[in-house]
Amino acid sequence: MKIGVVSLGCCKNLVDSERMMGLLRQSGHEIVHNVHEAEAIIVNTCGFIEPAKEEAINTILEMAEYKNENCRKLIVAGCLAQRYKADLQAEMPEVDYFLTISEYPKMGQILTQVLGEKVLDGYGKNTRLVSTKPWTAYLKIAEGCDNRCSYCAIPGIRGGYVSFPIEDLVAEAKQLAAEGVKELVVIAQDTSRYGTDCYGRRRIWDLLTELNAIEGLHWIRVLYLYPDEIDDEFVTGIKELKKVIPYFDIPVQHGSDKMLQLMNRRGSVEGILRTVKLIRETYEMPVLRTTMIVGFPQETEEDFQKMIDFIQEVRWDRLGAFTFSNEEDTPAYTMEGQISQEIMDERLERLMTVQNQIAQENGEALIGKTLEVLIENQDGLTGYYHGRGIHSAPDGIDGLIKFKSSRSYQPGTFAWVKVTKARHHDLIGVDACDAEEVTA
Repeated sequence: MKIGVVSLGCCKNLVDSERMMGLLRQSGHEIVHNVHEAEAIIVNTCGFIEPAKEEAINTILEMAEYKNENCRKLIVAGCLAQRYKADLQAEMPEVDYFLTISEYPKMGQILTQVLGEKVLDGYGKNTRLVSTKPWTAYLKIAEGCDNRCSYCAIPGIRGGYVSFPIEDLVAEAKQLAAEGVKELVVIAQDTSRYGTDCYGRRRIWDLLTELNAIEGLHWIRVLYLYPDEIDDEFVTGIKELKKVIPYFDIPVQHGSDKMLQLMNRRGSVEGILRTVKLIRETYEMPVLRTTMIVGFPQETEEDFQKMIDFIQEVRWDRLGAFTFSNEEDTPAYTMEGQISQEIMDERLERLMTVQNQIAQENGEALIGKTLEVLIENQDGLTGYYHGRGIHSAPDGIDGLIKFKSSRSYQPGTFAWVKVTKARHHDLIGVDACDAEEVTA
């Protein structure tokens, strides 16, 4: 059967989609990229915040139109299905089945019944069909979350934190490396908590040590480190792991202790500043990335200014910010002091104006530096190679490095680039070998 899979939302959801596609391929089905050809379509949805829910609904309705062509079955999976299955069943009769996350262990049986074609059991135990660029892949090390932030619906959707066994993750990473993956991106809702549920202690260091030894991997990037779980041993220890790049993705959410407490975030602004100081003392050129929430209930202008001051003090290399999304079934949903969308939008604009200036200045500080770049493509018109340095994760929001070279490079290879210009998160440069020749 020809099956198309549409994956929405975060990279953690993408791994689920890749596992689905791997299971379907192993079952003898063909994964097609052109939905016009698909006899069945699976939409793996996000249901985290309002914009993601809107995107999911619009995509489902769009895919339903293909039932007027070759598509015989439309299946909706993922967070939206888990969170709103009963409501969706009543409102969207064009969908043949809503596959909840809790049903994934029985995915083979369910899809066999819905599709009328055999699908094997064993979801999650089969080889994934990696859908990212072939030199980069995600490694999801845990499911769910125990942090219970007051604004977040993830624990209610995905359940409590469950770490996957180290031996399984190492085997999966070895398979990915054997298939040509050079950049492994380690992900979970909270990577820093890895191992606490099944091993009784944090074992992210142990896991990274084993991943570091895998032949073929060149970069190991870790995302989503919870601030108060990053101890001195972790910061200084990974410096010994040469493949683990100093890219610290630390979602802190706010710069006011009052707001952090309302958000049910552990730790404090002072603790975050101490961690940042240690990172910068330990590494010559670390990368610090974070996310912020603007307009959380009871956020005053004073609280917002504290966040601005915090951002200016840390000078994050990468920062994403979002207006608060009031999600049902979270403690924040009924909190007093809700902020109007108009005020939230205005504050977000002010925050990003500050951060864009910081990003520009941070980029300019890299001029003259030589950075290692993972090449991803070459522009046919300008001849510039496009790639990413350690400053940029593969999620498309961290910017690119563009450079010219007298040499020929294939996508998926590495080059050293001397930075000559900065445009916010994007950097412009020249092949370091060419720069040396000009200097000589």
